Amino acid sequence: MVFSIERRKQDIQALKEETLDVLIIGGGITGAGSALQASASGLKTGLVEMQDFAEGTSSRSTKLVHGGLRYLKNFDVEVVADTVQERAVVQGIAPHIPKADPMILPIYDEPGSTFSMFSLKIAMDLYDRLASVTGTKYANYTLTKEEVLEREPQLKSEGLLGAGVYLDYRNNDARLVIENIKRAAEDGGHMVSRMKVVNILHDENGKANGATVEDLLTGETFDIKARIVMNTTGPWSDTIRQMDDKLDTAPQMRPTKGVHLVVDNKKLNVPQPTYFDTGKQDGRMVFVIPREEKTYFGTTDTDYKGDFSNPQVEQEDVDYLLEIVNGRYPSANITINDIESSWAGLRPLIATNGGSDYNGRSNQTIKDESFDAVMSIVEQYQKGEVERYEVADVLKNIESSNSETETSPSTLSRGSSLEIDEDGLITVAGGKITDYRKMALGAVKAVIEILERDFDTSYQLIDSEKYTVSGGDMDPQKVDDITEALAQQGVEKGLNESEALYLSHLYGSNTPHVYALLDEVEQIDGLTMADTLSLHYAMREEMALTPSDFLIRRTNHMLFMRDTLDSTIEPVISEMARYHEWSDEVKTQYRKELALAIAESDLKTLKGE
Repeated sequence: MVFSIERRKQDIQALKEETLDVLIIGGGITGAGSALQASASGLKTGLVEMQDFAEGTSSRSTKLVHGGLRYLKNFDVEVVADTVQERAVVQGIAPHIPKADPMILPIYDEPGSTFSMFSLKIAMDLYDRLASVTGTKYANYTLTKEEVLEREPQLKSEGLLGAGVYLDYRNNDARLVIENIKRAAEDGGHMVSRMKVVNILHDENGKANGATVEDLLTGETFDIKARIVMNTTGPWSDTIRQMDDKLDTAPQMRPTKGVHLVVDNKKLNVPQPTYFDTGKQDGRMVFVIPREEKTYFGTTDTDYKGDFSNPQVEQEDVDYLLEIVNGRYPSANITINDIESSWAGLRPLIATNGGSDYNGRSNQTIKDESFDAVMSIVEQYQKGEVERYEVADVLKNIESSNSETETSPSTLSRGSSLEIDEDGLITVAGGKITDYRKMALGAVKAVIEILERDFDTSYQLIDSEKYTVSGGDMDPQKVDDITEALAQQGVEKGLNESEALYLSHLYGSNTPHVYALLDEVEQIDGLTMADTLSLHYAMREEMALTPSDFLIRRTNHMLFMRDTLDSTIEPVISEMARYHEWSDEVKTQYRKELALAIAESDLKTLKGE
């Protein structure tokens, strides 16, 4: 398959000429997952994204496929069960992307702690059962204070009681999006980035039947016709609905901003992902995660009303995170000048859910009496002293200590909603990356039902629990062995071992297609052979249209390879300019765009540079 700028031109022509079954607005993870399922099910599918794929929100997460252990503090068993089961599905359909990476959760003797050692162990045991890892190498275990400090000597020892270790998964969020997009394109979907919707179209009956779009590369405006229009724009969901002049809808989104900061692992060295209370009694927890030769930490959670396309890291974000991390790792003494890169993203929270999760369960803190009752009954159940139904009875009678009108951003739902407006516009909003496939499944089911009811057109929905994304055609149980074998193929073709491993981890079963470029391209002066192959593959097969696309979202150069970023910029720009035949003006434009993105990531303004 070729998924390059030439394919973009063909897709645009098709969008002008065809009437689609579904037009998806928004190329983040929800839109990408929906496009994959719709295209694979045979629907004439189009997707338009005004930025690069994943640029808006889905490349700015904590980069975990998170299991939601913390929900068990409130005994939201259904939420955690759904989350860990869906995480296993995602690991099966994209086995080269989520990687098992057990999390350590230190416990401190301080007011407002999320867990005690006792409650953490019970929560982890329940979590393991829900995740079906009891008795495996990923089963949870506890550490004494001494064992924790031996593993993480920089951790604050005062008040430390011990820790729990449980299974979690790291993720490459932007790669998950592009692999869904590529599979949708393989199956005939028309996936077009840098295409902005400026108006929702309607038929003579007032039903949404397409959109007017502007090509941000050429300035051309044209109409796309579709039987159904789906809005998967995350924080922009309200913007699209308000653009629809047939609707009079109240805003439903309440975006919050999350910030992450990156330092060198010599400054802050953690052996594995670590997750702890902030110590500020604000009900929040923070991650500290090793990645490549860096350590990143976050996140914040504050209401956001600024420019959705470009949320910024602000001084108060840095101050908040540095206070917490330096408090937990006193010897690190991290300052703003130690921060090598950063990112800010928006969570597409739904304001009207009042703290309920996507399946309707409450996420509010429960009363101490209810908590004690649940702890007691679970302990009795584990000892075989009571039956399962007795545990269920206690869970049903949990009392919340917060009202449903709680206004803290951290208490809002990370759940999703699927709404069909009176003119037929479908909006899928909210949710978490872990849930993306289920959200897409619900949306595409609704599309197929409407097509059958209103257009006498029948489609058979694919089994998306088994349908792999691009690069995912490998046995999920043998990922490590397959990745090693793919890397060995690269070594046999002349790459060094680290380059071959880098490529095989990044591209999964597509790695041989990347190696095939060795016969076509010469190593670019100033780049490694691996980066040369990666750049050409990104342009030819992954719709990398700008240097930022490649250095920020197709790879993690800007975030986690800051040491070598500066030396790669000009070689990347020059080769992309040659490949795409850019004018000097366009080349200068993209150089400025990348420089601005790097300056923001580097926090140059806050550092006074």
